[in-house]
Amino acid sequence: MTNLDELIATANELRAPGGCPWDAEQTHQSLTKYLIEESYELVEAIESGNREQILEELGDVLYQVIFHSDLAQSGSLGESFNIQDVAALSTKKMKGRHPHVFGTPEELERYKANSGEEVMQNWDAHKQREKPERESVLDGIPKALPSLMLADKVIGKAQSLGVLGTEEQGSIELADEDQLGALLLALVLAAKSKGLDAERALRESVRELEVEIRQFELSDDFDAGVIGR
Repeated sequence: MTNLDELIATANELRAPGGCPWDAEQTHQSLTKYLIEESYELVEAIESGNREQILEELGDVLYQVIFHSDLAQSGSLGESFNIQDVAALSTKKMKGRHPHVFGTPEELERYKANSGEEVMQNWDAHKQREKPERESVLDGIPKALPSLMLADKVIGKAQSLGVLGTEEQGSIELADEDQLGALLLALVLAAKSKGLDAERALRESVRELEVEIRQFELSDDFDAGVIGR
């Protein structure tokens, strides 16, 4: 038995009759906050560069995936699936989105990529084929993302449509991330001093940009081929 097999078996035993009452009571919904917390702890560990912390936090995130998969195996979502199904689907997705590595001889030539930028261009095209039901470039962006991450995603979509220019830098000159961080902190401090909610304010501005994007998608200038990028 590998270490991974043992961890999977441990999660299963904890939720089985005679196991841990707390584990047995959990649902996908009740575990959401722990998944978010563990993900942020992993980010903090990565930023610290501490090997032991990264090792530990990777394990905690992995356990969350295993926990949710064990719940699903018991039929919590209707038709059951297990961690092996999760791994199989992820493998299929990764291989499908990397035809320049795993494709047929024809695909190896067609999707040949010599840079990360070329890989990402192909990646967007593969995502579009995987999700033909998407009607907007905004579909698939998690609305629960922190506001800064959400803004970055939506701005990227706006730039891909030409709603915002890719060369637009705004009116603020920035030299590096240190200066950016200080500026963001100053903005939050200014908002707090005025009793304003910086998180909510940014989300509202992002929603306004989303409205512009959706209006553009209804115009004659919109090329539906960009959905999925």
